[in-house]
Amino acid sequence: MSAANPRIIDPVELTRELIARPSVTPADEGAMDALQRRLTALGFTCRRLAFEGPGGEGVHSRIENLYARRGTEGPNLCFAGHTDVVPTGRAEAWSSGPFDAEVKDGVLYGRGAVDMKGGIAAWVAAVSRILAEGEPKGSLSFLITGDEEGPALHGTKRVVETLMAEGEVIDACVVGEPSSQQALGDTIKIGRRGSLNSWITVHGKQGHVAYPHRAANPVPVLVRLLSRLDGHVLDDGYEAFQPSNLELTTIDVDNPASNVIPAEAKARLNIRFNPAQTGDGLIDWLNREAGAVQAETGLRITLEHLCSGEAFLTPEGDFTRAVQDAVEAVTGRRPEASTTGGTSDARFIRALCPVLELGLVGQTMHQIDERVPVSELQALTDVYVEVIRRVLV
Repeated sequence: MSAANPRIIDPVELTRELIARPSVTPADEGAMDALQRRLTALGFTCRRLAFEGPGGEGVHSRIENLYARRGTEGPNLCFAGHTDVVPTGRAEAWSSGPFDAEVKDGVLYGRGAVDMKGGIAAWVAAVSRILAEGEPKGSLSFLITGDEEGPALHGTKRVVETLMAEGEVIDACVVGEPSSQQALGDTIKIGRRGSLNSWITVHGKQGHVAYPHRAANPVPVLVRLLSRLDGHVLDDGYEAFQPSNLELTTIDVDNPASNVIPAEAKARLNIRFNPAQTGDGLIDWLNREAGAVQAETGLRITLEHLCSGEAFLTPEGDFTRAVQDAVEAVTGRRPEASTTGGTSDARFIRALCPVLELGLVGQTMHQIDERVPVSELQALTDVYVEVIRRVLV
């Protein structure tokens, strides 16, 4: 913290403190405690929301989440983010330890520097500067999860459900994901495509390849179904979105023998879809196609589906313009409003309020030697200060 004002927080110092906690999903390792201490000192009422249940690969997990609010009046401007990080890969391949949080030649290295402990620290630092100037109009809040990089079953999704059931009002939310592409503030995310995973199994009958009449080969049936699915045009796009796309990600027969017809053939696919589609609608279509091939061939086909989020779009309005104005005022560039990329927890927060994503340049996220220039962290703090000023007018 600054010696001149002990309440003003240094974003670089806080980022280093958070990186030092090796919070690889679903571990927390004290990251949430470190953040809560800072927010409590700034006058926030902090509430921990921990949820348990099966996670990835069926492993039972306990996920730490935090909702913190300062103020009781509206509007309530929320910042959302995650303290969990992806695995480091080979630690010896890093220039310094992935959790050492070293600054070298003006650049901070460490897992989570960009995605997204740096973004969290910048917003906390921005809030500390706003509060040093006086009491802002309305309320400020934080929605922080430890489950964004994992299955996302017991994190933001469940916190949002809890807050909605309790009648908590959030008027707008900035998610601190690294949305910038080449330079800080060149892009904000105003929407995201939905994501649907499907697992397909064709059930045949094992037998000798020389006696096919005694077996039922599931492989040609799976190939027929996948050809139908892959050849189908889902749509031609949607306002601000590219066309929805289906990608086959695995085909597996698990058959090491060359003279055996296998008993089963399996495949997995993912559909990234725009608002012209819905998860339920795509599931219905997949089930119908599988049913048609099953009727044609006589082999049973089973499917399992998991829709991890629906597509959404935050339309242009006062909130998006205020954020774009804030970025332009600090950086001199007006951010492009984009819907590209993968998924984020914004897909859950959209049920509460208008939401967009604004954060650091994301070029090194998830990489060996993930890093951020110290000057960029400080500049993002300046941007966030201006966002708070313009939204809480």
